[in-house]
Amino acid sequence: MVSGIVTLLLMVLFLAGWAWAWSPRRKEVFDDAARLPLDDGENGQ
Repeated sequence: MVSGIVTLLLMVLFLAGWAWAWSPRRKEVFDDAARLPLDDGENGQ
């Protein structure tokens, strides 16, 4: 019984994280983070 509840809770947490990561509001933030390795160092570093 307890293992079923834990499994359900973990599944809900996974789906919530997936929905958060694929949210259109997060796209700009993730795009900026994806470009960090390609940055020329224009920010003084």
